[in-house]
Amino acid sequence: MTNNQTIVALATPAGTGAIGVIRLSGPDAIAIIAKVFKGKDLSKQASHTIHLGKIMDEGLVLDEVLVSLFVAPRSYTRENVVEISCHGSAYIIESIIKLLIKNGARSAKPGEFTLRAFLNGQLDLSQAEAVADLIASNSKASQQVAMQQLRGGFSNQLQQLREQLVQFASLIELELDFAEEDVEFANRGQLSKLIHQILRVIGSLIQSFGLGNAMKQGVNTVIAGRPNAGKSTLLNALLNEERAIVSHIPGTTRDTIEEVLNINGINFRLIDTAGIREATDAIEQIGVQRTMEKINQSALLVYLFDASTITAEELQLDIESLQKPGITMLVVANKVDLLKEGKTDIEYLKISAKEKLQIEELKQHIYQAAIKSKINDDETLVTNIRHLEALQHTEDALKGVMEGLHNTTSDFLSMDIKQALHYLGEITGEVTTDDLLENIFSKFCIGK
Repeated sequence: MTNNQTIVALATPAGTGAIGVIRLSGPDAIAIIAKVFKGKDLSKQASHTIHLGKIMDEGLVLDEVLVSLFVAPRSYTRENVVEISCHGSAYIIESIIKLLIKNGARSAKPGEFTLRAFLNGQLDLSQAEAVADLIASNSKASQQVAMQQLRGGFSNQLQQLREQLVQFASLIELELDFAEEDVEFANRGQLSKLIHQILRVIGSLIQSFGLGNAMKQGVNTVIAGRPNAGKSTLLNALLNEERAIVSHIPGTTRDTIEEVLNINGINFRLIDTAGIREATDAIEQIGVQRTMEKINQSALLVYLFDASTITAEELQLDIESLQKPGITMLVVANKVDLLKEGKTDIEYLKISAKEKLQIEELKQHIYQAAIKSKINDDETLVTNIRHLEALQHTEDALKGVMEGLHNTTSDFLSMDIKQALHYLGEITGEVTTDDLLENIFSKFCIGK
């Protein structure tokens, strides 16, 4: 991976619009734009300035543009960066990019601008991944958690742990140099205390993945229950629109219906399913089968029952049959407006989807069931499966250190600590491979 070439790409979405922004980065970025720009001599202008002029191709004016200059190292990539704001015509954009390539630039690969920012020390690897998360964020929660990581909260916490471990690793390495002297430079009691502290922090980070992933990806939420329990009516009430067909005839919903509901900044992917019962025909059987598949794939199950008709035995049987490990179940009593006098001692949340009674309260119950704890803006959350796996490997390595602390030699202790340092370094990019970087940055959009 070399940074000696100047790259170019469209930084705004493809397609016709009012404005398109073309980005250049590399040692010759300013020299290349200066060749085709009619206006001020851009090679003599200060960083962080904007200049009006024309892009010329052999005497032909391609467009009147604004050119923004960012002189190294004061730029996103720490290289010379130029951003050309032109009119959003697909023809104009393509013509300008072709002209820049003709004058020495090459087309950027997906994520190559951010890759250069990482390679040049502007961002660490977890911050670079947060850039992609920020671009992909589709809710307040996912935007906030991406910004927190982009600001370096996660990286700083890991860096502190790593520095403490490095200190002890160096002392143990010193012991190996004086193996024949039988001296002990690394205090085993202090090391044990440090490992316990780090394991607590890492355990907390691992635990945070459930919440972090929910904030980033949204929460798969299945609405399930018997036929005619009011599942489609509830979906419509939650969305406040007539999204699903509603009928008094049991079994109206034959397939799943999916919509997104945002509650307190978290996206919930609501899935209305076919009623659970013995199917009366082949099509309904497929619908019931899909219902069970969706339940198994969900993080949150809203089990809805008709409080006016179901017996206590049927209710208990349904709850027991639908409970699955790792799936949070929220039991909701519907059609409470039809309850006979005296039958109001139901222990579950009571609503009427048809009359829209307690729907806002149900939304808050759904939110609390998924989040389970208060979101703290300063809390570090793990949202990336790669980071989670690296933390789990770090935890295993540190447990190996604890097990061998008083009954193994310094060289084995050193190996376990180095392994923990390796996995922590993989998260921030202090330990990388070309394959890892290719896998991460290939998922970025071109131009970022």
